[in-house]
Amino acid sequence: MFRRQSNQVERRNYWRKLKTFFKTLSLQRQMMENLIIARARQDALQRKMEQRRLRLQEEANRRFAASGAMTAEEQEQRILYTNVLEYEQDHDWPKLLKTKIKMNPDNINVVSELVSYLLSQADHPVVKLLRKYQYRIYNRLYPIVSKGLLQSPGVELRPSLSSQNLLHSVCSHSFSTETSLSPSHCQDHHLSSDHEEGETTVDRENSFEDLEQFLSQIDWVPPQDGTDQCSLNPELQSVQLDPSDVPIQEMEMRAIKDHLKAIVKDIHIAIEQLLSLCLLSFECLNTATSKDLCLASIEEAFFTPLWSALMALFRKVNRERELAFEASVRLYGDASPGDVGVPIKLFPPNVSTLQDSYPYESAVQELRLLIKDSCPQRKLDCIVRTLRVICACAEDYRCLHETDSTPKTAAIGADDLLPILSYVALRSQCPQLVSECAALEEFIHEGYLIGEEGYCLTSMQSALSYVESLHAGTL
Repeated sequence: MFRRQSNQVERRNYWRKLKTFFKTLSLQRQMMENLIIARARQDALQRKMEQRRLRLQEEANRRFAASGAMTAEEQEQRILYTNVLEYEQDHDWPKLLKTKIKMNPDNINVVSELVSYLLSQADHPVVKLLRKYQYRIYNRLYPIVSKGLLQSPGVELRPSLSSQNLLHSVCSHSFSTETSLSPSHCQDHHLSSDHEEGETTVDRENSFEDLEQFLSQIDWVPPQDGTDQCSLNPELQSVQLDPSDVPIQEMEMRAIKDHLKAIVKDIHIAIEQLLSLCLLSFECLNTATSKDLCLASIEEAFFTPLWSALMALFRKVNRERELAFEASVRLYGDASPGDVGVPIKLFPPNVSTLQDSYPYESAVQELRLLIKDSCPQRKLDCIVRTLRVICACAEDYRCLHETDSTPKTAAIGADDLLPILSYVALRSQCPQLVSECAALEEFIHEGYLIGEEGYCLTSMQSALSYVESLHAGTL
């Protein structure tokens, strides 16, 4: 009896193990079949993707075949255009927006929507190329602008220290043997920047915010009420250069200017290539109005994170001019419009009776907004608005002197505009305007410099030059 029960238990265990074995074997067979199917699907998908890549590459080749032998830039554009075609195969929004523009070709809002949405897509080839150029420019600016801060992070930024002196002290530390900006070094650094883009460290990428925060702390502070504005900053007066250091400083300044010219050239090339790729991606934007809107959007996206660092370099190059402007502000900051040549009819008859105000104050406030923007086009628009406010104020002031309420001629002409604009620039107490206008002259598209915008920028530069010369003579 006991043996029979034992045999039954053994037989039951044997069948249980046998069932488990067959079940495991079935699962293994099923897994192998699934793996074979997955591999087959993967191979088919890879073949399909390769066929699509070849098809898109052929389409890109046909697009660029008409130009004959392609240059290196055209080959790069062809590769980028192929990437754009691949992106459009995986996303629906480009087709939808293209169709929307074709239905409304003259609707600026639709074009603006397309460009804005395009620049908000971080994975689009146009935006990737924009980031690539931004980091290339930033890597060339970073050693000059930030090294002094990194070497002495505990530097105290005193309000009495002007931004020009602070920039000079910051930049002077950066010209060590390791980062000397000789023309050959600039060229080597430019050639090696492409290799460094893929190896950008996290600290360098995150230093955008650190650099902007530092640069925002060194803006020039106008003199406080009650201070002696008729004398220069004692720290400026006490600076005595060692004669033996003059040739070295001249060489450094020459190297900085060459470096700045190279950066400006790279920025122009970058914006042109970004615009070209954008127009290749969306042929519907290849109209005069849409092209201008696209260019303005690209410039705004490109310059916004870089402008503070660019301006620091421009201010280093234009330091002497800014010091001259500051000296004139300290000497003639309270001058009346008549002192700088403004006709009597174009400012209030009793200037001394104005309390807590002065003539053309609204134009001065408008001009001060220029340094708060980070886009060249918006800065130029600010200058245009400033001149329009000046014209409106001049018209009001002339009405105070004339009884005829309907004058037949304009209040001011070109000869009257320069003294008024000089007075407004003097009252703004912003030496940085010198470097801002120098940067605008470099970065504003030449198409804008032949109309009203160009006239306003030229007038502003003439006014700034006049203010710079005031401290050398007397009014």
